[in-house]
Amino acid sequence: MTAAPEVTAIIVNFNAGDELRAALASVASELAGRAWEGIVVDNASQDGSAAIAHEFAPSVTLLANAANVGFGRAVNQALARARAPFVLIMNPDCRLEPGAIAALEAELRRYPRCAIAGPRILDPDGSVQGSARGDPDMLTGFFGRSTALRRLMPGLGVSRRNVVDATMDAGSASVGVDWLSGACVLARRDALAAVGGFDERYFLYWEDADLCRRLRAAGHEVRYVPAASAVHRVGHSSRTARGSSVRAFHDSAYLYYSTHVAPGALNPKRLLARALLTVRCWWLLRAT
Repeated sequence: MTAAPEVTAIIVNFNAGDELRAALASVASELAGRAWEGIVVDNASQDGSAAIAHEFAPSVTLLANAANVGFGRAVNQALARARAPFVLIMNPDCRLEPGAIAALEAELRRYPRCAIAGPRILDPDGSVQGSARGDPDMLTGFFGRSTALRRLMPGLGVSRRNVVDATMDAGSASVGVDWLSGACVLARRDALAAVGGFDERYFLYWEDADLCRRLRAAGHEVRYVPAASAVHRVGHSSRTARGSSVRAFHDSAYLYYSTHVAPGALNPKRLLARALLTVRCWWLLRAT
C-alpha cells in the first residue's frame, strides 16, 4: 500500500519553460525519502512546459486547463485534490534552498495557530526580495516592495512596515507578519479549506495578501521564517504576457483595496484609489 503523502506540492504553470523543471527538482530533492505528492496545474501554456511534469511521475501529476483560469483558481483546483496535511504552494520560477521545507514545517508544528509559513525569498543575485509584508494601504503604492521611495528611504517606519523582512537575516527567529508572498509558502491544508482557499476573483496578484488577511481574521497566524530560503526569478511567466499582467496587477490591487481598506460603494477613498491605479496602469502600459 502506498503511504499517505506528508506534503503536497502545488505549482501553477504558465509558459515557465525549464524553470518548472528546476522548481520540481528542488521539491523532489527536499522531500527525498518522504511520502509526498506534487500537482502541477497548467494554465494553457503554449511553450510545451506542461510536459515537464511527466518527468517527475509518479510523484507528480498534471492538471491541464484548456484556458488560463488565473493563479488562485488553479491553486484551488489542486487543493481539492491534495491529500497531505501540509501544502507547499510555489511558483514555477522559484526553487527551494536545502532545508527549506523542514524549517517551514517545524514552525507550523511549533505554532499550532500558524496556518501559513513563508521562507526568506531571494533574488538570483542573493538580495532579499521582500516577501514578508504589512497589510497594504494607501501608502503601499508609495512605499511598497518595488517602489523608488522605499529604496531611497528604507529606514522610514512606513517602509519597514510595508516590507518587514528587509532588515532580518537568515539567523533571525521566525516572526508573525500580516502577509507573505504566495511565490513560496507552506500551509495547513485544513486551514486553507476552512476559509475557502484563494478568492478566485483575483486573477493574478494580491490574492496572497487577501488569503493571509482572511486567515488572520479566522484566528490563525502567519509567520515569516528566515531560516528557510528560496530563490525566485520574479515575473518569469508574466513576461510572456506583460500587458495582461500589468492590468491584472492593478485590477487586483483595486479589488483588495475596495474589499479590505475602503469597503462601501460610496467610500470616497475608492474613487481616489481607482484614479491613482488607472493612471499608474496607463503609465506602465505605455512601455509595453
